[in-house]
Amino acid sequence: MNVDLDKWYRCNIDKEHLKEFSKKSDLKGIQHVSLFFGLLFLTGYCAYLTWGSWWSLFWFLVYGNVYNFANAMWHETGHKTAFKTKSINEIFYYISSYMAFFEPLRWRYTHFIHHGNTYSTENPYDHEIEFDNNLKKTPTRMLINIIPFADIFFLKQHISYEIIKHALGIETKVMRESIPENAKSKCIFISRLYICIWLFIIIFSFLINSWLPIIYFILPIFYGKTLHKIVAFTQHAGMARDVKDHRLSSRDMRLNPILSFLYWKMEYHCVHHIFPTIPSYNLDKVHDHLKDQLPQIKNGLINTYKEIIPALIKQTQDSKHSIDVEIPVNNFN
Repeated sequence: MNVDLDKWYRCNIDKEHLKEFSKKSDLKGIQHVSLFFGLLFLTGYCAYLTWGSWWSLFWFLVYGNVYNFANAMWHETGHKTAFKTKSINEIFYYISSYMAFFEPLRWRYTHFIHHGNTYSTENPYDHEIEFDNNLKKTPTRMLINIIPFADIFFLKQHISYEIIKHALGIETKVMRESIPENAKSKCIFISRLYICIWLFIIIFSFLINSWLPIIYFILPIFYGKTLHKIVAFTQHAGMARDVKDHRLSSRDMRLNPILSFLYWKMEYHCVHHIFPTIPSYNLDKVHDHLKDQLPQIKNGLINTYKEIIPALIKQTQDSKHSIDVEIPVNNFN
């Protein structure tokens, strides 16, 4: 169903409910990051204890897959909704940005554009849509993104390559189109700082004659990406582009409690795009409150991919194809 709207669709919700759903909490944020880093430490410690055995490979895969959900923390802190206190948001925003290999200035500006121009293929271009506008390559690129270490062989397509170019002072397309002139120098500085951190970790590993620092702090983005990529790809995959209705361009689904925790409930991505200032821990409540105005939700990754995969195949032949979303009647505004 295609909808032509001059302004973004907004669900009907009374001010009191919106105010209640929008309340932020330092306590909930601290509980979340404490449990996340506790889980990361536990799995990393198990990998250390079993180092040299096949069990270590298992535990590093678990560690790496947990590690990559720092991307979800980056997202929530970037919206300043993980904590009530702004300074705590900023601290964890920069920590999670490093973990996700995201240069924080670049991604702050492109994410702002992403929300204002979701799935836009024109100016301003949404630089956070899946890969690029060439939908014929999407299935192949998706495989590269979920197979451990596969993207090392396609380094020019990896986000680390963009950091390297920015560190060298090269003005990329995303920098030119998304980052203000007065912020470009800071973007370049932080990119250079990232390179210095990577080099320090590598040199330190050689000095102590151990691969462990590199495996713990650089390589997780390459070997532990699979689960996060599979989950995060559902946000917009197969959905409509260049429309002003997030119900057509973004997707809500339900996940099990463990994945939902790691993902900061971003599986309610349509609701998040409609109400980007609502903390993640209230997104499911908002969805249930407004379910009569939203498309029917999918249960789990398998059911969601049953919808996505056929759409991706069709998009390789027809770039204008998108999933036909059923929207409740009389819910356009």
